[in-house]
Amino acid sequence: MMLLYNIFIQLYSLVAIAVGLYNKKARLWVNGRKNILQEIQEKLGDNDDKIVWVHCASLGEFEQGRPIIEKLKVHNSNFKVLLTFFSPSGYEVQKNYAGADYIFYLPIDTAANAKVFYDIVNPTLVVFVKYEFWFHFVTEAKKRNIPLILVSGIFRESQPFFKWYGGLHKTMLQCFAHFFLQDEQSASLLKSIGIINNVTISGDTRFDRVIEITSAQKSFTAIEQFIGNNKVIVAGSTWTEDDEELDHYANTHPEIKFIIAPHEIDEDRLNECMKLYKHSVLYSQIDKANADCNVVIIDNIGMLSQLYRYATICYVGGGFGGDGVHNVLEAAAYFKPVIFGPTYEKYIEAVGLVEDDGAFTVENALELEETLNDLLNDESFYKITCSNAGNFVSSKAGATAKIIDYIYEKRLLTN
Repeated sequence: MMLLYNIFIQLYSLVAIAVGLYNKKARLWVNGRKNILQEIQEKLGDNDDKIVWVHCASLGEFEQGRPIIEKLKVHNSNFKVLLTFFSPSGYEVQKNYAGADYIFYLPIDTAANAKVFYDIVNPTLVVFVKYEFWFHFVTEAKKRNIPLILVSGIFRESQPFFKWYGGLHKTMLQCFAHFFLQDEQSASLLKSIGIINNVTISGDTRFDRVIEITSAQKSFTAIEQFIGNNKVIVAGSTWTEDDEELDHYANTHPEIKFIIAPHEIDEDRLNECMKLYKHSVLYSQIDKANADCNVVIIDNIGMLSQLYRYATICYVGGGFGGDGVHNVLEAAAYFKPVIFGPTYEKYIEAVGLVEDDGAFTVENALELEETLNDLLNDESFYKITCSNAGNFVSSKAGATAKIIDYIYEKRLLTN
């Protein structure tokens, strides 16, 4: 299995190089790793500071790791944070994040790279977020007796850890000092393979993060002038499939203002949105909006989590695609009803929000329009749904504090 794993890693890199010839994201993935260990060495130098290494797959996982970083930083000035990303969609957005002292792409997971990385960084503590498991980086921490914890972890029965062929994956799990998990099911799965004593069901740190976002509200004057006193539907992280379900309602309800934040904002995708929404304007050109304009399309990254506060109703994209719905918590945290497509079962926060009647899932444009009309026309129903959504989020807060308490209790920053 080890041989197959190493072959897979090398093949993955080669495929990324090939795809990068015509795909920008793959090209960023490849270019970001060129001479990466040399770059890390140059930026860290002969640093004697204690370092906490936090690794995230992408942007969503960063939002789960961020509360840990910031709570540690508040009370400690005697260590530095090194943050790594696997995906360009995380690194490129957060490469200037002020909460970390160093930010890099994760080097390719080979035994040699892992050894050199640890030689340079020599972290006091390693924090992996949610579901990142890289064999050589994980086992190297174990070899060096460096505490490694998983935060906001979640496991599913379909994963290799719980299969007869999952020996290599089980070996990785043995390298973790502690698992902070989102739910009981994950704990039961780990228990089924003998991992019991170093497990805490802490919940998801994203709940703490989205609550924090709502308390630090930013104002967007141009948006406020655009929406005026109208009802507002904010559709975040949309893909083509989402916009094709929503465009008819937007085009036939000029009295409602729509804020559309596509998941991808390349030129082709923005042009597609402009064609689907007949009376639309790009946010960067909002000053040119005419009286008929009822849709603004956000053509930048970073505003969405703050835009949900303007919503009467929130729509979260991804639910009509194979990967599933995006972050529903950012919307629900503002005590706003949430609507999304039918693919959401893998995301326990979306499942929970539906079960608590704070969100609705729809199969097609007709169901979407019916749900929007019900919420817009029945004030009592609307207010109950708002309350359900916000209370669901607030009731799940506290995971960050449990993790920070463990780190202090075990003196993981002073070892």
